[in-house]
Amino acid sequence: MTGLPGTAALSPESIVWLSRGVTALVGLFVSILAYRGFRRNDAAKMRSLAVGIGLLTTGVFLTVTVANFAGASTGSILLARGLVTTAGLCVVLLALLYQ
Repeated sequence: MTGLPGTAALSPESIVWLSRGVTALVGLFVSILAYRGFRRNDAAKMRSLAVGIGLLTTGVFLTVTVANFAGASTGSILLARGLVTTAGLCVVLLALLYQ
């Protein structure tokens, strides 16, 4: 992979981690905005939405990162990621339907 003159090419793994990190940061920012909305309006929906978005983005990133550095197998990492994603979607669903 060639880059601009004088720059080192990023490996595919570095690009994957970079994109995951950016997704986690943007998701954290959106979660913080939703939480601020909860604090301002005392709306339980916004709190649940903040938690759900946080789990779907930053929670998944942190789960995969910790499991990867702990030396977990690929199957275990995928299972953990799936569980956190499902939990996040359930919390978002709760926010949209019941609160």
